[in-house]
Order: sequence, then C-alpha cells, then structure tokens
Amino acid sequence: MTEGTPLTIAIDGFSSCGKSTIAKALASNLHYVFIDSGAMYRAVTLYFLRKKWIENQQLKPMDFNIAMAEIDINFQFNELTSSSDVYLNEENVEKEIRTPLIAENVSKVAAVPEVRQKMVALQRAMSAGGGVVMDGRDIGTVVFPDADLKLFITADVGIRAQRRFDELVSKGEKITFEQVKHNLLERDHIDSTRALAPLKKAKDAHELDTTHLTPDEQLQKVMEMVEQLTCTKE
Repeated sequence: MTEGTPLTIAIDGFSSCGKSTIAKALASNLHYVFIDSGAMYRAVTLYFLRKKWIENQQLKPMDFNIAMAEIDINFQFNELTSSSDVYLNEENVEKEIRTPLIAENVSKVAAVPEVRQKMVALQRAMSAGGGVVMDGRDIGTVVFPDADLKLFITADVGIRAQRRFDELVSKGEKITFEQVKHNLLERDHIDSTRALAPLKKAKDAHELDTTHLTPDEQLQKVMEMVEQLTCTKE
C-alpha cells in the first residue's frame, strides 16, 4: 500500500472532533509525515500573546507582514513521545500552545490573511512530494485542493466538549465543562464564518462522524478508504 506514488491526505474538521488523533494514527500506519497545521496557528498565537499584541481577545492594529517576518515555525521529531513537536523560532513550544489561553485566541489570529498566507506557504513547502497527512480547517479546500484523499471529521458538540474537558483536566488545567463547550462553539462560529478560507467540507471530501466511534474504529474506516483509493490507482 505504501509502495508507488505517496499520497497526500487532507483532514479537516471542527475542534476536538478527533481529526488529529486520526491523522497521527493514519500517518503512523502509512509511514507518512504528519503535519499538525493547527499547532502552527497556535504557535503564532503564542508569539502574539508574548508580544502583547492581543488584548481582551482582540488583535491590536499592526503591520501583520512585518510581524510574520519575525516568525519561523517547524516540526522536530520527539523520540520520547514518538511524535513531532512544534518549534517557534527554534524553541519547543509544544506544551505551551495546548493551554486554554491559546485556544481562546487562536481562531482570531488564524483569520488574519497575512498569517494564513505564510502558514499555507510553509505547509505546502513541508509537504512537497506527498507521503503526508495534514489536518486543519482549510487543508482540503485551500492548502491541498488536489489532495488524493480528503476527509471531513464531525462529532456531536457535547462529545467534543467532554473530550476536550477530560484532556485539559488530565493536564491539571482549572476549567469547567461549560467554559470548554462555550469556547468550542465560539471557535466553530469564527472558523466557519471568517471571510478568508472558512472551515467547510470540500465537495469531494468523505465525511466521518466520530461521535460513537473509538479511535481504532475511526482508523479502520479511514484505512479502508485508503485501501480503496490505492486499488483504484493501481
């Protein structure tokens, strides 16, 4: 299956619907590179917060092209976790970008045209040659409109909120379930209604509802799609 021309696989969906879990497992099974596009936007958000360019969840007026020229983002493999960590200007920020503060601000940062322009350019450069699984919100519609396989992942918002809440509590975060759910709904609205590259299902994407599926069942369904695609290409 991994022989022949490597595939480019695009996975889009709402927050906490399981798209990153699927993408990581799929990349591991196929021996492909996994690129977490959301982590890239989170890293930019962290930089903006450190610079105090965000106040009360609002971006301050600035020249975003100059701001983005200060930012370099890449991924480096972490042998302890067997996954890739995101680096912001050569600093490992993998843990810091997973906090509620970043989650509360990332959608607004990701809606800035200059931010998206640079991130898309970086994502395409990282993915040259295929053999890549990338997840995000505009991967199948903007970053890789010609991807070999496109997936759109959905799940019930209550299930999504519970998954995210459990994850944050396990990391010691002090947050309520209602706060998590509110944040998810706010991010859904911002991501789906922004003028540039809104979150939407590509016309040729396969939709997968993960509400009642275990991670193993999710992977099995996606692997069946890959198998079918591979057989079609042979």
